[in-house]
Amino acid sequence: MIIKFLKMFGFDAPKMAQSIGALPRFLSDYRHLKAQQATLGALAIERFYPVLTERNESSGNANGHYFHQDLLVAQKVFGSGADRVIDVGSRVDGFVAHVASFRKIEVVDIRGLTSCHDNISFLRCDLMQDGATESLGQSDLVTCLHVLEHFGLGRYGDPIAADGHIKGLRNLERLVAPGGRLILSVPIGSERVEFNAHRVFACGTIPSLLSHVFELTDFAYVDDSGDLHTSVDHLGEKDRLDSLRFGCGIYDFHKL
Repeated sequence: MIIKFLKMFGFDAPKMAQSIGALPRFLSDYRHLKAQQATLGALAIERFYPVLTERNESSGNANGHYFHQDLLVAQKVFGSGADRVIDVGSRVDGFVAHVASFRKIEVVDIRGLTSCHDNISFLRCDLMQDGATESLGQSDLVTCLHVLEHFGLGRYGDPIAADGHIKGLRNLERLVAPGGRLILSVPIGSERVEFNAHRVFACGTIPSLLSHVFELTDFAYVDDSGDLHTSVDHLGEKDRLDSLRFGCGIYDFHKL
C-alpha cells in the first residue's frame, strides 16, 4: 500500500524501500565510525549525507546506447584522419569529451555551452532553420549522435515542427564536404513519435532520406538488451531491427 501511494506521487518507490531497509546498516556504520574517530582523532563528521543503495549496485554501466555509440564513433573519428570535425548536439560529457581527449572538435547545439577546454569550440544555432550552417562552411567529418530524433518536438526549446528531423538532415547534408562523412545515430524500432521526447525510426528511414547524396558504408546498432552489433546489413536484418522496442542505429555515411 505504501509503495503504491509513493508511486502515485512520482517517487521511486523501489529505491525508497531499499533506502529504508538500509537504515539499520547506516546507523551501525555510523556508530562504528564515531568509535574509531574517538580513538584515532580523525576528521569530525559535520553532517549526514546518506547514500543508502549504492552498495547493492554495479560499479558502472558498460552497455546501452550512449556507452557503445560514444566509444564506437570516437574510435571512428580517431581513425578517420579528418582535418576538421563538427559535432551537432551529441553528449558533451560522453562522445565530445572522448574526442576532445585527442583532437579539436567544434560543437553546434540549440542550447548554450560554456567550455574551458582548449579542444572544444562552440556555436549556438538551430539546425532546423534555413541557412543555419552557412557561417560554418563544410567539414570532412560531421557527427550527430542521438540528436536528430528530438528536432521539432520542443523538448530543448526548439520550435514545433513535424518535419524537424528532415530540416535537420538537410542542414547536416550541407555541413558535409563532398567526399566527407556523416556519422549519426537515432533510436530505431517500430516507427513512432513519443511526444515530446523523441521519434523512433524504422531502420531504413534515415538511409532513404539521404540516398540522393549519401552512400551508407557501415551500420551498427544497439539492441534492446543494450548490446552492440557491428557491421550489420540493415536491409537483411530489417524485420528484426524494426521489431526492436527502442534500439539505437549508428549510421556511417559517405557523401557522393
